[in-house]
Amino acid sequence: MMNPKRRQLLARSAALAAAAWLRPSLVTAQPTARFKAYPFALGVASGSPTSEGFVLWTRIAPDPLAVSAMNPAPIAVQWEVAQDEKFAKVVKRGTVTAEAGHAHAVHVEVDGLEPARGYHYRFLAGGEASAVGRTRTAPGPGPGPGHGDDKLRFAFASCQQFEQGWFNAYRPMVDDAPDLVVFLGDYIYESSWGRDHVRKHASTEPVTLDEYRDRYGQYKTDADLQAAHAACPWIVTWDDHEVDNDYADDRGEDLMADFLARRTAAYRAFFEHHPLRRSVLTGGGMRIFDRHAWGSLALFHMLDDRQYRSWQVCTKPNRGGSNVVGEDCTERLDPKLTLLGAEQERWLDEGLAQSKAKWNVIAQQTLMAPAGRMGPKGRVHWTDGWDGYPAARQRLMDSLAARKPANPVVISGDVHASYVANLRAQPERGDSPVVAAEFCGTSITSQGPDAKRVQALLDANPDVRFGEGSKRGYVLVNAKQDRMVVDYRVVETVKVKDAKISTLASFTVTGGKAGIVGS
Repeated sequence: MMNPKRRQLLARSAALAAAAWLRPSLVTAQPTARFKAYPFALGVASGSPTSEGFVLWTRIAPDPLAVSAMNPAPIAVQWEVAQDEKFAKVVKRGTVTAEAGHAHAVHVEVDGLEPARGYHYRFLAGGEASAVGRTRTAPGPGPGPGHGDDKLRFAFASCQQFEQGWFNAYRPMVDDAPDLVVFLGDYIYESSWGRDHVRKHASTEPVTLDEYRDRYGQYKTDADLQAAHAACPWIVTWDDHEVDNDYADDRGEDLMADFLARRTAAYRAFFEHHPLRRSVLTGGGMRIFDRHAWGSLALFHMLDDRQYRSWQVCTKPNRGGSNVVGEDCTERLDPKLTLLGAEQERWLDEGLAQSKAKWNVIAQQTLMAPAGRMGPKGRVHWTDGWDGYPAARQRLMDSLAARKPANPVVISGDVHASYVANLRAQPERGDSPVVAAEFCGTSITSQGPDAKRVQALLDANPDVRFGEGSKRGYVLVNAKQDRMVVDYRVVETVKVKDAKISTLASFTVTGGKAGIVGS
Protein backbone atom coordinates (compact mmCIF):
# COMPACT_ATOMS: atom_id res chain seq x y z
CA MET A 1 0.00 0.00 0.00
CA MET A 2 1.19 3.53 -0.78
CA ASN A 3 2.86 5.42 2.06
CA PRO A 4 0.20 7.83 3.49
CA LYS A 5 2.57 10.83 3.36
CA ARG A 6 3.44 10.02 -0.26
CA ARG A 7 -0.27 9.69 -1.05
CA GLN A 8 -1.03 13.08 0.53
CA LEU A 9 1.83 14.72 -1.34
CA LEU A 10 0.61 13.40 -4.70
CA ALA A 11 -2.94 14.48 -3.90
CA ARG A 12 -1.75 18.03 -3.09
CA SER A 13 0.30 18.12 -6.31
CA ALA A 14 -2.73 17.05 -8.34
CA ALA A 15 -4.89 19.67 -6.62
CA LEU A 16 -2.34 22.42 -7.35
CA ALA A 17 -2.18 21.39 -11.01
CA ALA A 18 -5.97 21.50 -11.26
CA ALA A 19 -6.14 24.86 -9.51
CA ALA A 20 -3.62 26.35 -11.94
CA TRP A 21 -5.69 25.08 -14.84
CA LEU A 22 -8.82 26.77 -13.47
CA ARG A 23 -7.29 30.25 -13.21
CA PRO A 24 -8.87 32.66 -15.71
CA SER A 25 -6.73 33.66 -18.65
CA LEU A 26 -5.70 37.26 -19.27
CA VAL A 27 -4.67 36.73 -22.90
CA THR A 28 -6.37 38.37 -25.86
CA ALA A 29 -7.79 36.14 -28.56
CA GLN A 30 -6.98 36.48 -32.25
CA PRO A 31 -10.23 37.50 -33.95
CA THR A 32 -8.96 36.77 -37.48
CA ALA A 33 -7.23 33.43 -37.08
CA ARG A 34 -6.55 31.41 -40.21
CA PHE A 35 -6.08 27.66 -40.35
CA LYS A 36 -4.14 25.33 -42.65
CA ALA A 37 -6.93 22.73 -42.35
CA TYR A 38 -10.56 22.61 -41.27
CA PRO A 39 -10.59 23.72 -37.60
CA PHE A 40 -13.77 21.87 -36.54
CA ALA A 41 -12.51 18.39 -37.43
CA LEU A 42 -13.72 16.99 -34.09
CA GLY A 43 -17.31 18.07 -34.62
CA VAL A 44 -19.68 19.69 -32.15
CA ALA A 45 -21.61 18.50 -29.12
CA SER A 46 -24.16 19.61 -26.56
CA GLY A 47 -24.97 18.28 -23.12
CA SER A 48 -26.08 18.76 -19.53
CA PRO A 49 -29.53 20.05 -20.58
CA THR A 50 -31.78 21.93 -18.17
CA SER A 51 -35.18 23.52 -18.70
CA GLU A 52 -33.41 26.81 -19.50
CA GLY A 53 -30.39 25.77 -21.50
CA PHE A 54 -27.47 23.43 -22.14
CA VAL A 55 -23.72 23.32 -22.70
CA LEU A 56 -22.27 23.65 -26.21
CA TRP A 57 -18.85 22.18 -27.03
CA THR A 58 -16.29 22.18 -29.78
CA ARG A 59 -12.51 22.17 -30.05
CA ILE A 60 -10.34 23.95 -32.59
CA ALA A 61 -8.25 21.09 -33.96
CA PRO A 62 -6.98 21.43 -37.55
CA ASP A 63 -4.58 18.57 -36.71
CA PRO A 64 -6.66 16.31 -34.44
CA LEU A 65 -3.85 13.83 -33.71
CA ALA A 66 -1.18 16.34 -32.71
CA VAL A 67 -2.40 18.86 -30.17
CA SER A 68 1.18 19.89 -29.44
CA ALA A 69 1.55 21.14 -33.05
CA MET A 70 -1.33 23.60 -32.67
CA ASN A 71 -0.50 27.31 -32.78
CA PRO A 72 -0.48 28.36 -29.09
CA ALA A 73 -2.25 31.65 -29.76
CA PRO A 74 -5.76 32.02 -28.33
CA ILE A 75 -8.58 32.06 -30.86
CA ALA A 76 -11.89 33.92 -30.84
CA VAL A 77 -14.76 31.51 -31.55
CA GLN A 78 -18.26 32.75 -32.24
CA TRP A 79 -21.30 30.66 -31.35
CA GLU A 80 -24.96 30.91 -32.30
CA VAL A 81 -28.17 29.24 -31.14
CA ALA A 82 -31.21 29.44 -33.39
CA GLN A 83 -34.75 28.17 -33.61
CA ASP A 84 -34.17 27.02 -37.19
CA GLU A 85 -31.47 25.15 -39.07
CA LYS A 86 -30.81 28.08 -41.44
CA PHE A 87 -30.18 30.45 -38.49
CA ALA A 88 -32.76 32.98 -39.62
CA LYS A 89 -34.07 33.14 -36.04
CA VAL A 90 -30.98 33.39 -33.85
CA VAL A 91 -31.96 33.61 -30.17
CA LYS A 92 -28.51 33.60 -28.55
CA ARG A 93 -25.00 34.38 -29.77
CA GLY A 94 -21.64 35.30 -28.33
CA THR A 95 -17.87 34.92 -28.57
CA VAL A 96 -15.66 32.68 -26.45
CA THR A 97 -11.87 32.30 -26.35
CA ALA A 98 -10.30 28.98 -27.24
CA GLU A 99 -6.97 28.75 -25.41
CA ALA A 100 -3.97 26.48 -25.84
CA GLY A 101 -4.04 25.74 -22.10
CA HIS A 102 -7.42 24.07 -22.63
CA ALA A 103 -6.44 22.35 -25.91
CA HIS A 104 -8.40 25.09 -27.70
CA ALA A 105 -11.63 23.50 -26.45
CA VAL A 106 -14.61 25.70 -25.65
CA HIS A 107 -17.57 25.18 -23.35
CA VAL A 108 -20.49 27.58 -23.71
CA GLU A 109 -23.17 27.47 -21.02
CA VAL A 110 -26.32 28.78 -22.65
CA ASP A 111 -29.32 29.77 -20.52
CA GLY A 112 -32.45 31.89 -20.73
CA LEU A 113 -34.12 29.59 -23.30
CA GLU A 114 -37.60 28.11 -23.47
CA PRO A 115 -38.19 24.72 -21.84
CA ALA A 116 -38.98 21.55 -23.77
CA ARG A 117 -38.03 22.71 -27.23
CA GLY A 118 -35.41 22.02 -29.86
CA TYR A 119 -32.66 24.36 -31.04
CA HIS A 120 -29.85 24.43 -33.60
CA TYR A 121 -26.33 25.68 -32.92
CA ARG A 122 -23.00 26.25 -34.66
CA PHE A 123 -19.54 27.73 -34.18
CA LEU A 124 -17.55 30.11 -36.40
CA ALA A 125 -13.81 30.80 -36.40
CA GLY A 126 -11.23 32.00 -38.92
CA GLY A 127 -13.76 32.25 -41.71
CA GLU A 128 -14.89 28.64 -41.18
CA ALA A 129 -18.20 27.30 -39.87
CA SER A 130 -18.73 24.13 -37.89
CA ALA A 131 -21.34 21.51 -38.62
CA VAL A 132 -24.80 22.44 -37.36
CA GLY A 133 -25.83 20.60 -34.23
CA ARG A 134 -29.30 19.89 -32.89
CA THR A 135 -30.07 20.04 -29.19
CA ARG A 136 -32.97 20.68 -26.86
CA THR A 137 -33.87 21.94 -23.44
CA ALA A 138 -35.43 19.66 -20.85
CA PRO A 139 -39.03 20.17 -19.76
CA GLY A 140 -39.57 22.24 -16.66
CA PRO A 141 -41.06 20.86 -13.44
CA GLY A 142 -44.78 21.07 -12.72
CA PRO A 143 -47.84 21.36 -15.00
CA GLY A 144 -48.40 23.62 -18.01
CA PRO A 145 -46.80 24.09 -21.48
CA GLY A 146 -43.15 23.08 -21.54
CA HIS A 147 -43.41 21.43 -18.13
CA GLY A 148 -43.79 17.95 -16.73
CA ASP A 149 -43.27 16.28 -20.11
CA ASP A 150 -45.24 13.05 -20.47
CA LYS A 151 -42.64 11.13 -22.49
CA LEU A 152 -38.90 10.75 -22.94
CA ARG A 153 -36.90 8.73 -25.42
CA PHE A 154 -33.26 8.22 -24.47
CA ALA A 155 -30.46 5.92 -25.54
CA PHE A 156 -27.62 4.70 -23.39
CA ALA A 157 -24.27 3.30 -24.46
CA SER A 158 -20.75 2.53 -23.24
CA CYS A 159 -17.42 0.93 -24.11
CA GLN A 160 -16.16 1.98 -27.55
CA GLN A 161 -12.73 0.51 -28.14
CA PHE A 162 -11.57 2.26 -31.33
CA GLU A 163 -9.52 -0.59 -32.75
CA GLN A 164 -12.04 -3.40 -32.32
CA GLY A 165 -14.76 -2.03 -34.57
CA TRP A 166 -16.46 0.81 -36.36
CA PHE A 167 -18.81 2.99 -34.33
CA ASN A 168 -21.60 2.05 -36.74
CA ALA A 169 -24.19 1.57 -33.98
CA TYR A 170 -24.45 5.36 -33.75
CA ARG A 171 -26.05 5.53 -37.22
CA PRO A 172 -29.28 3.77 -36.22
CA MET A 173 -29.17 5.54 -32.88
CA VAL A 174 -29.40 8.86 -34.72
CA ASP A 175 -32.27 7.46 -36.80
CA ASP A 176 -34.06 6.43 -33.59
CA ALA A 177 -34.13 10.17 -32.72
CA PRO A 178 -33.56 10.09 -28.97
CA ASP A 179 -34.17 13.22 -26.91
CA LEU A 180 -31.04 12.43 -24.91
CA VAL A 181 -28.02 10.10 -24.92
CA VAL A 182 -26.59 8.80 -21.64
CA PHE A 183 -22.99 7.59 -21.92
CA LEU A 184 -21.86 5.29 -19.10
CA GLY A 185 -18.11 5.21 -19.50
CA ASP A 186 -15.11 3.94 -21.51
CA TYR A 187 -15.46 6.67 -24.13
CA ILE A 188 -11.80 6.11 -25.00
CA TYR A 189 -9.48 3.19 -24.29
CA GLU A 190 -5.99 3.82 -23.08
CA SER A 191 -4.77 0.38 -24.11
CA SER A 192 -4.63 -1.74 -27.24
CA TRP A 193 -6.15 -5.19 -26.83
CA GLY A 194 -8.56 -7.63 -28.42
CA ARG A 195 -8.69 -9.41 -31.75
CA ASP A 196 -9.56 -8.69 -35.37
CA HIS A 197 -8.78 -4.98 -35.28
CA VAL A 198 -10.26 -2.86 -38.08
CA ARG A 199 -8.08 0.18 -37.31
CA LYS A 200 -5.28 1.13 -34.93
CA HIS A 201 -4.56 3.66 -32.23
CA ALA A 202 -2.22 6.30 -33.60
CA SER A 203 0.05 6.26 -30.54
CA THR A 204 1.12 4.19 -27.58
CA GLU A 205 -0.76 4.14 -24.26
CA PRO A 206 -1.33 7.71 -23.03
CA VAL A 207 0.10 8.93 -19.75
CA THR A 208 0.59 12.68 -20.20
CA LEU A 209 -2.04 15.35 -20.82
CA ASP A 210 -1.15 15.85 -24.49
CA GLU A 211 -1.20 12.09 -25.06
CA TYR A 212 -4.74 11.81 -23.63
CA ARG A 213 -5.78 14.81 -25.72
CA ASP A 214 -4.52 13.11 -28.87
CA ARG A 215 -6.34 9.88 -27.98
CA TYR A 216 -9.62 11.81 -27.65
CA GLY A 217 -8.78 13.58 -30.89
CA GLN A 218 -8.49 10.28 -32.73
CA TYR A 219 -11.75 8.90 -31.32
CA LYS A 220 -13.63 12.08 -32.11
CA THR A 221 -12.63 11.98 -35.77
CA ASP A 222 -15.10 9.11 -36.17
CA ALA A 223 -17.95 10.43 -38.33
CA ASP A 224 -20.66 8.28 -36.73
CA LEU A 225 -19.69 9.40 -33.23
CA GLN A 226 -19.72 13.03 -34.40
CA ALA A 227 -23.20 12.56 -35.89
CA ALA A 228 -24.54 11.15 -32.63
CA HIS A 229 -23.14 14.10 -30.67
CA ALA A 230 -24.63 16.55 -33.17
CA ALA A 231 -28.07 14.92 -33.02
CA CYS A 232 -29.07 15.60 -29.40
CA PRO A 233 -27.67 16.47 -25.96
CA TRP A 234 -25.59 13.95 -24.00
CA ILE A 235 -24.98 13.40 -20.30
CA VAL A 236 -21.78 11.50 -19.52
CA THR A 237 -19.81 9.76 -16.84
CA TRP A 238 -16.52 7.87 -16.98
CA ASP A 239 -15.32 4.39 -16.13
CA ASP A 240 -11.77 3.08 -15.95
CA HIS A 241 -10.39 3.23 -19.49
CA GLU A 242 -10.58 7.02 -19.63
CA VAL A 243 -7.59 6.72 -17.26
CA ASP A 244 -6.26 3.18 -16.77
CA ASN A 245 -7.81 -0.29 -16.78
CA ASP A 246 -9.37 -1.25 -13.42
CA TYR A 247 -7.94 1.70 -11.52
CA ALA A 248 -9.39 2.49 -8.10
CA ASP A 249 -9.16 5.99 -6.62
CA ASP A 250 -5.42 6.76 -6.55
CA ARG A 251 -4.14 3.28 -7.46
CA GLY A 252 -3.52 2.07 -10.99
CA GLU A 253 -3.46 -1.50 -12.24
CA ASP A 254 0.35 -1.46 -12.56
CA LEU A 255 0.91 0.35 -9.23
CA MET A 256 2.40 3.33 -11.08
CA ALA A 257 4.23 5.55 -8.59
CA ASP A 258 2.90 8.86 -9.93
CA PHE A 259 -0.56 7.58 -10.76
CA LEU A 260 -2.38 10.64 -9.37
CA ALA A 261 -0.54 12.87 -11.84
CA ARG A 262 -1.66 10.58 -14.65
CA ARG A 263 -5.24 10.57 -13.34
CA THR A 264 -5.24 14.38 -13.15
CA ALA A 265 -4.12 14.60 -16.79
CA ALA A 266 -6.79 12.11 -17.87
CA TYR A 267 -9.56 13.91 -15.96
CA ARG A 268 -8.54 17.21 -17.49
CA ALA A 269 -8.64 15.74 -20.99
CA PHE A 270 -12.07 14.24 -20.22
CA PHE A 271 -13.43 17.68 -19.35
CA GLU A 272 -11.82 19.26 -22.41
CA HIS A 273 -13.61 16.83 -24.73
CA HIS A 274 -17.15 16.71 -23.32
CA PRO A 275 -20.03 19.23 -23.03
CA LEU A 276 -19.74 19.53 -19.25
CA ARG A 277 -20.55 22.46 -17.02
CA ARG A 278 -17.67 24.26 -15.36
CA SER A 279 -19.26 23.49 -12.00
CA VAL A 280 -17.94 19.90 -12.27
CA LEU A 281 -14.43 21.28 -11.74
CA THR A 282 -13.14 21.40 -8.18
CA GLY A 283 -9.86 22.48 -6.63
CA GLY A 284 -8.75 18.85 -6.52
CA GLY A 285 -10.07 17.59 -9.82
CA MET A 286 -13.63 16.87 -10.94
CA ARG A 287 -16.95 15.95 -9.37
CA ILE A 288 -18.69 14.06 -12.16
CA PHE A 289 -21.62 12.61 -10.20
CA ASP A 290 -24.71 14.76 -10.63
CA ARG A 291 -28.48 14.78 -11.09
CA HIS A 292 -30.24 15.65 -14.36
CA ALA A 293 -34.00 16.25 -14.39
CA TRP A 294 -36.31 15.72 -17.35
CA GLY A 295 -39.29 17.68 -16.09
CA SER A 296 -41.25 15.72 -13.51
CA LEU A 297 -41.05 12.55 -15.58
CA ALA A 298 -37.48 11.36 -14.98
CA LEU A 299 -34.54 12.13 -12.74
CA PHE A 300 -31.13 10.75 -13.70
CA HIS A 301 -28.80 10.08 -10.76
CA MET A 302 -25.45 9.91 -12.62
CA LEU A 303 -22.80 8.12 -10.54
CA ASP A 304 -19.00 7.88 -10.42
CA ASP A 305 -17.77 4.49 -9.21
CA ARG A 306 -14.05 5.07 -9.91
CA GLN A 307 -12.77 8.20 -8.24
CA TYR A 308 -13.82 7.40 -4.67
CA ARG A 309 -13.85 3.61 -4.53
CA SER A 310 -11.84 1.50 -2.11
CA TRP A 311 -8.95 -0.42 -3.58
CA GLN A 312 -9.90 -3.87 -4.86
CA VAL A 313 -9.11 -6.64 -2.39
CA CYS A 314 -7.32 -9.96 -2.87
CA THR A 315 -5.30 -8.67 -5.81
CA LYS A 316 -2.70 -10.65 -7.68
CA PRO A 317 0.89 -10.32 -6.39
CA ASN A 318 2.40 -6.88 -7.07
CA ARG A 319 -0.69 -5.77 -8.96
CA GLY A 320 -3.65 -3.49 -8.47
CA GLY A 321 -6.98 -3.84 -10.22
CA SER A 322 -9.31 -6.77 -10.49
CA ASN A 323 -9.11 -10.46 -9.73
CA VAL A 324 -11.48 -13.41 -9.76
CA VAL A 325 -11.71 -14.74 -6.20
CA GLY A 326 -13.46 -17.49 -4.28
CA GLU A 327 -15.21 -17.53 -0.93
CA ASP A 328 -11.83 -17.67 0.81
CA CYS A 329 -11.39 -13.96 -0.03
CA THR A 330 -13.19 -12.80 3.11
CA GLU A 331 -11.80 -9.27 2.71
CA ARG A 332 -14.45 -8.81 0.01
CA LEU A 333 -17.11 -8.74 2.75
CA ASP A 334 -15.52 -5.87 4.70
CA PRO A 335 -18.34 -3.36 5.43
CA LYS A 336 -15.85 -0.48 5.12
CA LEU A 337 -15.38 -1.12 1.39
CA THR A 338 -17.14 1.39 -0.83
CA LEU A 339 -17.63 1.72 -4.57
CA LEU A 340 -19.02 5.27 -4.47
CA GLY A 341 -17.35 6.83 -1.42
CA ALA A 342 -19.18 7.96 1.72
CA GLU A 343 -20.08 11.42 0.39
CA GLN A 344 -21.58 10.10 -2.85
CA GLU A 345 -23.47 7.37 -0.98
CA ARG A 346 -25.09 10.02 1.25
CA TRP A 347 -25.83 12.22 -1.78
CA LEU A 348 -27.55 9.36 -3.58
CA ASP A 349 -29.56 8.35 -0.51
CA GLU A 350 -30.75 11.93 -0.03
CA GLY A 351 -31.61 12.27 -3.72
CA LEU A 352 -33.66 9.08 -3.71
CA ALA A 353 -35.50 10.24 -0.60
CA GLN A 354 -36.31 13.68 -1.98
CA SER A 355 -37.07 12.84 -5.62
CA LYS A 356 -40.57 13.62 -6.89
CA ALA A 357 -39.90 12.24 -10.37
CA LYS A 358 -42.06 9.52 -11.88
CA TRP A 359 -38.95 7.52 -12.87
CA ASN A 360 -35.66 7.47 -10.96
CA VAL A 361 -32.87 6.33 -13.28
CA ILE A 362 -29.66 5.36 -11.49
CA ALA A 363 -27.06 5.68 -14.27
CA GLN A 364 -23.79 3.98 -13.35
CA GLN A 365 -20.92 2.04 -14.79
CA THR A 366 -21.17 -1.70 -14.22
CA LEU A 367 -23.56 -4.63 -13.62
CA MET A 368 -25.13 -4.17 -10.19
CA ALA A 369 -26.92 -7.53 -9.91
CA PRO A 370 -25.01 -10.41 -8.30
CA ALA A 371 -22.99 -12.03 -11.08
CA GLY A 372 -20.84 -14.67 -9.41
CA ARG A 373 -20.57 -18.02 -11.15
CA MET A 374 -19.62 -21.52 -10.12
CA GLY A 375 -15.96 -22.50 -10.38
CA PRO A 376 -14.20 -25.82 -9.66
CA LYS A 377 -14.04 -24.97 -5.94
CA GLY A 378 -17.32 -23.10 -5.52
CA ARG A 379 -18.72 -19.68 -6.36
CA VAL A 380 -16.26 -17.10 -7.69
CA HIS A 381 -16.58 -13.32 -7.92
CA TRP A 382 -15.03 -10.58 -10.06
CA THR A 383 -13.68 -7.93 -7.71
CA ASP A 384 -13.81 -4.88 -10.00
CA GLY A 385 -17.63 -4.78 -10.08
CA TRP A 386 -20.33 -4.61 -7.41
CA ASP A 387 -19.59 -8.24 -6.49
CA GLY A 388 -16.27 -6.98 -5.16
CA TYR A 389 -18.11 -4.57 -2.85
CA PRO A 390 -21.19 -6.48 -1.60
CA ALA A 391 -21.59 -4.36 1.55
CA ALA A 392 -21.71 -1.21 -0.58
CA ARG A 393 -24.34 -2.81 -2.82
CA GLN A 394 -26.36 -3.79 0.25
CA ARG A 395 -26.30 -0.19 1.51
CA LEU A 396 -27.72 0.94 -1.83
CA MET A 397 -30.41 -1.75 -1.76
CA ASP A 398 -31.24 -0.69 1.82
CA SER A 399 -31.59 2.89 0.60
CA LEU A 400 -33.95 1.87 -2.19
CA ALA A 401 -36.04 -0.24 0.18
CA ALA A 402 -36.24 2.48 2.84
CA ARG A 403 -36.60 5.59 0.68
CA LYS A 404 -39.00 4.01 -1.81
CA PRO A 405 -38.37 6.40 -4.71
CA ALA A 406 -40.89 6.07 -7.52
CA ASN A 407 -39.99 3.47 -10.12
CA PRO A 408 -36.22 3.05 -9.68
CA VAL A 409 -34.41 1.68 -12.73
CA VAL A 410 -30.65 1.02 -12.88
CA ILE A 411 -28.81 1.37 -16.19
CA SER A 412 -25.33 -0.08 -16.54
CA GLY A 413 -22.46 -0.78 -18.92
CA ASP A 414 -18.81 -1.90 -18.63
CA VAL A 415 -19.17 -5.69 -19.03
CA HIS A 416 -19.62 -5.73 -22.86
CA ALA A 417 -22.78 -7.82 -22.68
CA SER A 418 -26.53 -7.33 -22.48
CA TYR A 419 -28.13 -8.32 -19.19
CA VAL A 420 -31.54 -7.70 -17.64
CA ALA A 421 -32.09 -8.31 -13.93
CA ASN A 422 -34.32 -7.78 -10.95
CA LEU A 423 -32.57 -6.22 -7.96
CA ARG A 424 -33.73 -7.45 -4.56
CA ALA A 425 -33.62 -5.77 -1.16
CA GLN A 426 -31.43 -8.69 -0.05
CA PRO A 427 -29.36 -9.70 -3.08
CA GLU A 428 -29.12 -13.45 -3.73
CA ARG A 429 -32.19 -14.16 -1.58
CA GLY A 430 -35.05 -15.26 -3.80
CA ASP A 431 -37.68 -14.54 -1.12
CA SER A 432 -36.59 -10.89 -0.76
CA PRO A 433 -38.75 -8.22 -2.43
CA VAL A 434 -37.67 -6.73 -5.76
CA VAL A 435 -36.75 -3.04 -5.37
CA ALA A 436 -35.61 -2.12 -8.90
CA ALA A 437 -35.06 -3.33 -12.46
CA GLU A 438 -31.58 -3.27 -13.98
CA PHE A 439 -30.75 -2.95 -17.68
CA CYS A 440 -27.09 -3.46 -18.53
CA GLY A 441 -26.22 -2.50 -22.09
CA THR A 442 -23.69 -4.12 -24.37
CA SER A 443 -20.71 -2.24 -25.80
CA ILE A 444 -20.52 -0.03 -28.85
CA THR A 445 -17.51 -2.05 -30.11
CA SER A 446 -15.58 -3.68 -27.25
CA GLN A 447 -15.52 -7.45 -27.54
CA GLY A 448 -17.72 -9.36 -25.11
CA PRO A 449 -17.65 -12.60 -23.12
CA ASP A 450 -18.22 -15.94 -24.83
CA ALA A 451 -21.55 -17.75 -24.66
CA LYS A 452 -20.27 -20.26 -22.08
CA ARG A 453 -19.39 -17.52 -19.60
CA VAL A 454 -22.70 -15.73 -20.10
CA GLN A 455 -24.62 -18.97 -19.59
CA ALA A 456 -22.64 -19.72 -16.41
CA LEU A 457 -23.68 -16.32 -15.04
CA LEU A 458 -27.34 -16.96 -15.92
CA ASP A 459 -27.27 -20.44 -14.37
CA ALA A 460 -25.84 -19.15 -11.09
CA ASN A 461 -28.03 -16.05 -10.79
CA PRO A 462 -31.76 -16.59 -11.37
CA ASP A 463 -32.54 -12.88 -10.90
CA VAL A 464 -30.59 -12.17 -14.10
CA ARG A 465 -33.45 -12.80 -16.51
CA PHE A 466 -31.60 -12.31 -19.80
CA GLY A 467 -28.01 -12.35 -21.03
CA GLU A 468 -26.23 -12.14 -24.39
CA GLY A 469 -22.57 -11.33 -25.05
CA SER A 470 -21.89 -11.62 -28.77
CA LYS A 471 -23.72 -8.53 -30.08
CA ARG A 472 -22.64 -4.90 -30.00
CA GLY A 473 -24.97 -1.89 -29.90
CA TYR A 474 -26.92 0.32 -27.50
CA VAL A 475 -30.16 0.43 -25.52
CA LEU A 476 -33.18 2.55 -26.48
CA VAL A 477 -35.62 3.51 -23.73
CA ASN A 478 -39.09 4.97 -24.16
CA ALA A 479 -40.49 6.28 -20.88
CA LYS A 480 -44.03 7.47 -20.32
CA GLN A 481 -46.01 8.16 -17.18
CA ASP A 482 -47.26 4.60 -16.82
CA ARG A 483 -44.50 2.45 -18.31
CA MET A 484 -40.97 2.18 -19.61
CA VAL A 485 -40.16 0.09 -22.69
CA VAL A 486 -36.53 -0.95 -23.14
CA ASP A 487 -35.20 -2.17 -26.50
CA TYR A 488 -31.78 -3.78 -26.93
CA ARG A 489 -30.61 -2.56 -30.36
CA VAL A 490 -27.70 -4.46 -31.94
CA VAL A 491 -25.77 -4.39 -35.20
CA GLU A 492 -24.87 -7.48 -37.23
CA THR A 493 -21.17 -6.73 -36.95
CA VAL A 494 -18.81 -3.88 -36.09
CA LYS A 495 -16.17 -5.14 -38.50
CA VAL A 496 -17.72 -3.33 -41.49
CA LYS A 497 -18.92 0.26 -41.62
CA ASP A 498 -22.41 -0.55 -42.93
CA ALA A 499 -24.27 -3.14 -40.88
CA LYS A 500 -27.94 -3.83 -40.33
CA ILE A 501 -29.59 -2.98 -37.02
CA SER A 502 -32.15 -5.16 -35.23
CA THR A 503 -33.87 -5.35 -31.87
CA LEU A 504 -32.38 -8.23 -29.91
CA ALA A 505 -34.96 -8.15 -27.10
CA SER A 506 -37.51 -5.84 -25.50
CA PHE A 507 -38.62 -5.47 -21.88
CA THR A 508 -41.19 -3.44 -20.00
CA VAL A 509 -41.32 -1.91 -16.53
CA THR A 510 -44.77 -0.87 -15.36
CA GLY A 511 -45.15 2.24 -13.24
CA GLY A 512 -45.81 1.39 -9.62
CA LYS A 513 -44.40 -2.16 -9.83
CA ALA A 514 -40.72 -2.75 -9.11
CA GLY A 515 -38.91 -5.00 -11.55
CA ILE A 516 -39.50 -6.35 -15.02
CA VAL A 517 -42.99 -7.16 -16.31
CA GLY A 518 -43.56 -10.91 -16.40
CA SER A 519 -40.73 -11.66 -13.98
